Amino acid sequence: MTAKDGPQDRYKGVWLIFFMLGLGTLLPWNFFMTATQYFSTRLSDAQNTTAVDRLSEVNGTGINLPPTYLQAKFNNFMTLCAMLPLLIFTCLNSFLHQRIPQQVRILGSLVVIGLVFLMTAVLVKIPMEPLPFFIVTMVKIILINSFGALLQGSLFGLAGLLPASYTAPIMSGQGLAGTFAALAMICAIATGSPLEDSAFGYFITACVVILLAIGSYIMLPRLDFFRYYSVKDKTEYQVHEQHAELETKMDLIEKDEPNGVEKNNLNTVPLHNPNQKPSVVSIFKKIWVMALSVCFVFTVTIGVFPSVTAEVDSYIAGETKWKNYFIPVACFLMFNVFDWLGRSLTAFCLWPGMNSRLLPFMVALRVVFIPLFMLCNLRSHVYLPTIFQHDGWYIGFMILFSISNGYLASLCMCFGPKKVPGHEAETAGAIMAFFLSLGLALGAISSFLFRALV
Repeated sequence: MTAKDGPQDRYKGVWLIFFMLGLGTLLPWNFFMTATQYFSTRLSDAQNTTAVDRLSEVNGTGINLPPTYLQAKFNNFMTLCAMLPLLIFTCLNSFLHQRIPQQVRILGSLVVIGLVFLMTAVLVKIPMEPLPFFIVTMVKIILINSFGALLQGSLFGLAGLLPASYTAPIMSGQGLAGTFAALAMICAIATGSPLEDSAFGYFITACVVILLAIGSYIMLPRLDFFRYYSVKDKTEYQVHEQHAELETKMDLIEKDEPNGVEKNNLNTVPLHNPNQKPSVVSIFKKIWVMALSVCFVFTVTIGVFPSVTAEVDSYIAGETKWKNYFIPVACFLMFNVFDWLGRSLTAFCLWPGMNSRLLPFMVALRVVFIPLFMLCNLRSHVYLPTIFQHDGWYIGFMILFSISNGYLASLCMCFGPKKVPGHEAETAGAIMAFFLSLGLALGAISSFLFRALV
């Protein structure tokens, strides 16, 4: 894209806005998952009104009380209430985006998610019985993931209208969200902050990030670069910016000038009926390789992370502090940092190419990480031996695992909308978002199998 073809992205403004929107998409949910210990503690006993009281009581006596039914089932219900709405509403977005305006889907989703997190922050200070608290929390999880699915699908669809490299900032922002959450977890451990204070800080931070994302999206239509690419027929931009000049040219065309220059220029504009709705099935036939590839990337990743990877013990830690920090640092922080680096690499490098057979081969090759992690130094092996015992093996696998996840997933998401004509790009982006969510759901289901095989 050169200056004579259209406006440039001045100061990388559009790139930064998409990065901020990507961060706002996942950072709230990552903070929510980081606070799972807070939720679990709130479900512990009807007599204790705050998480802090319960935790101090247990730590002070050294008694490990058995988990209640709600505590034991919290993670299972959280996964179910997160993945099902995520999958259903991402699928619905592939069809609804043609009927509901983009501004309504994106701004509406951000506002609802922001209100849910504001309510979550307020409830930190309000005592509740475990069962009502459990029900309210599950309803909030359903709302967050339902509207989060609409938001994510709409963003990828919107990015599909721009050059391929503009899907990368969304993926990069989402990767950085996980890094922030992992750092917050480590800081909470290091400072010994009460669970109530840590959870309140997570939820208020999420509200601030959502407000910044709303402000960023409101600024987006003001930028010439975005306006130029967001219209499906580029002549709409010319009409908006150079109305008088275009009317003059149309007059010349109607007069049928002998040199036919205007006719030739007119033929260079792709013709399509703006009222015709793109067929989801026909678009999928063009992008199925990229769609299935991104699905498989996340199926492998979620299949072992964190259900298997978080069960590994440090071989060299002994009774040192590294024992407490091994999983937060070597598992969660390292995964999120290198996943973010992998996603960010696509801003500089898009290799292998869009039509290369090497890309799906590299995606399929990631399946090797499943047995590699299952053969590490897990706390309890029933069927498999421990082959990769030293921490160095685990850390090396984690680096390759996370950077390949970020890079290959981002590459697929960049290429998918570029395999179709411009007027079908938004639908293609929504379909890619659906298959990303499908990969997350399949990975969550597979995680039970992989953990049982250990």
